[in-house]
Parts: sequence; structure tokens; C-alpha cells
Amino acid sequence: MARTFSALLVSAVLLAASSIYFGRRAGSTNGSATARTHLHFYMHDEYTGPNPTAALIVPGRAPLPDTVGTSRRFGDIAVMNNALTEGPQRGSPRVGTAQGFTVRVSERGSVNALSMHLVMEDGEFVGSSLVVNSRVDTDLAMRESVIVGGTGRFRFARGYALSRSYDYDLAKGGIVEIDVYLY
Repeated sequence: MARTFSALLVSAVLLAASSIYFGRRAGSTNGSATARTHLHFYMHDEYTGPNPTAALIVPGRAPLPDTVGTSRRFGDIAVMNNALTEGPQRGSPRVGTAQGFTVRVSERGSVNALSMHLVMEDGEFVGSSLVVNSRVDTDLAMRESVIVGGTGRFRFARGYALSRSYDYDLAKGGIVEIDVYLY
């Protein structure tokens, strides 16, 4: 009888644990971001002007002979504190800030390791942030990054971000359009 009770208890615990696990996998994360959340905004990345929001902190090594003339070098480290807005215009309502850094990790091409926090400052997700971590090839028209977590309403967030240059000059900066998909 004790053995039967123990087997039933273990089965009940396993059933409850799997229910909680699969419920979270389906998007129920105890108040965190729900399944299939989509965010859309524009990031203003300014290397020049009176108030730059991005800066080259550590210059990389001298360019290779066949890459002379490029504005970025292997080993460059840049930081950012860029505005996130609803639209691409400068006067568009601000919704947050993109804070992080990139490291040029390719000797040829424009490949960066990216670590960035998307901090929401307005709307239903105010006070929450998302963590983006990825390898980004800026030579591609569409770039994909991984959402690896978050805070506040985005706690335990998982998903991806798609970014594309809206109006961008590698030497000066510009505007990047970003779509975030959470599940």
C-alpha cells in the first residue's frame, strides 16, 4: 500500500511539473511577456553631430591591404545609447533606449558581436527591458539577432529581432528599423 501511494505521489508530482513546464513553453510566464508579442521601432544611431549617441571606444588593428578605405576595422569596439522611436523621423515619439556595445569580429566584412539592452520607457512595457545577443553581419539587408532574456514584463523572454538599415551611413550612423518577436 505504501509503495502504491508513493508511486501515485511521484506520478502526481511529475504530472504537475510537466504541466507547469509546458504551460510556460506555450507562453504563460507568470506576468512576463505573453506569446507572440511583436514590437516595432526605429533606432537612431549617431556617431557625429553635437550629441553623438554611439562612439568608437577602442580602435581595431590597421586594415588589411585589401580592406583599406573601410571605416571599420577588426577589433573595433563601439558603445551605444541610442533612442528608440515609434517612427523614423527625429521628432517621432520616443519609446525607449538601446544600450550596449559591438565588437568587430571579422577581419573581412562587417560582422560584429552584439550585446544590447532594449529599455522600454513608454507604453505598456515601460520599465521593462529585453536582452539582445548575437552575431550581426551588417552587410546583409536583413539581420537576425537573438532575444535571450529580459526584465519586468519581459522576464524569461525568448525570441528574435530583425533589423534593417532604414537610412544609414557607416561613418556617421543613421536609422535602423527593428522588429522584435517574442514567444
